[in-house]
This record gives sequence, C-alpha cells and structure tokens, in this order.
Amino acid sequence: MSAGNDVVSVKAINITRSNQYKFYSKILSPSENPLYNEFGLAGISFENFVWLLWSIKESAYKFLQRDQPSLIFTPIKFVVKELRLPVDYAVENFTGVFIEAKGFEKCPCIKGQITIGPHTLYTSSLLYNEVISTVVNNLQSFQKVHWGIKLISNSEPESQSNEVRLFLLNKLKQLYKNVNFKVAKNEQGCPILLKDSIDSGVPISLSHHEHFVAYSFQI
Repeated sequence: MSAGNDVVSVKAINITRSNQYKFYSKILSPSENPLYNEFGLAGISFENFVWLLWSIKESAYKFLQRDQPSLIFTPIKFVVKELRLPVDYAVENFTGVFIEAKGFEKCPCIKGQITIGPHTLYTSSLLYNEVISTVVNNLQSFQKVHWGIKLISNSEPESQSNEVRLFLLNKLKQLYKNVNFKVAKNEQGCPILLKDSIDSGVPISLSHHEHFVAYSFQI
C-alpha cells in the first residue's frame, strides 16, 4: 500500500512556455497528444492539459518511489493510457479555503490510467480554474483514500511545508482523536507518519505549489 498526490497552482503556469513543443514534449509522450481532443472540446486549455498530465505523472512517481527508492522521474516514460471526463464536464472555481473527502464519489473528477514499465496505476484528478490536483492508487477504487486541497496565504517554502503537515494532522485528529501523530521523512526522503516515534505504516503523500497545499493517505 502506498500514496501519491500532486498539486499545481494554475496562476503559476507559464502559458507561453507550456504551449511550446520544446517544453511540453518533455512531459507528453506522442501517444498522449490525442487525449487532448476531448479536453479541447470541453474548453480546457492545452497548457492546463499539459500540467494535468504533469500532476498525474508526478503523483504516480511518488506512489512508486516509496517502494522503489532508485526510481528516476522521467515524465515521458510515465504514459497516461486513458483519461475520462465526466459527462457535461465544466471547469469551476475553487471556492472556500479547503476541500477534503474520502474517495471521489461526490466529486466530478477526471478518471485515468497510467503505466510505468510493468506497473499500472489509476488516477483521479480535480481541475479548477485556480488549481489542478491528482491522487493515484493501485486500485480502481479510491474508497480508502483520503485527500485534501487547501489555499494558504503564505507561499514561502517553510510556510508551505508547515501548512501541509498541519492540514494533514488536523484531519487525522478528526479520525483518531486520542492518537498523536507526527510527520517525518524516511531515509529515501519520502514522508512518513510516526506514532510514538515509530512508523505507523499509514502511507501519506504531501504536495505544495505556490498558494496551494494538498495531501493524500490511505487507511
């Protein structure tokens, strides 16, 4: 069992650069370009599509890297095989300060499938006008996956790190009222959740970009 997520602040996207072949060809493999057809019809810009696939690939890398510390992140080797837009999908605004949920049954998310060598992972992505966020799993079901996205006021690296950890820990306090958890990193640099200074075995994933932070974990 593992966890993997990523978040992209749309405001921070360099539109001109993202639309240049020299840039996006390092992210998209040739077989992925046709996937944009449906997205274009839905009014989703090509640059947002590029960064959606980046978030999917980054999430998949985080998921696998926990058990494969030597894995190198080469985006074009992470191949998105399928992306499905919900019926009558429309990109909306990210309203409020944060959203949290377990699974994606109540969210109009973009479902997908990605392969990395012999591995196949399943993806659930949220695309707002302000932020893109993806969570991956090795099962098609996300019923055991908790996730959250939050808008923060300070985008300094230390603040991002503190905010995303606090965001996660506050959620865990709701689920485990009498347990004190602490976020640390293992020898490979992956975030882990400690309980009484011992790895709890609960896989977590943390991400941040500009004024957005996000987490995912499985129980």
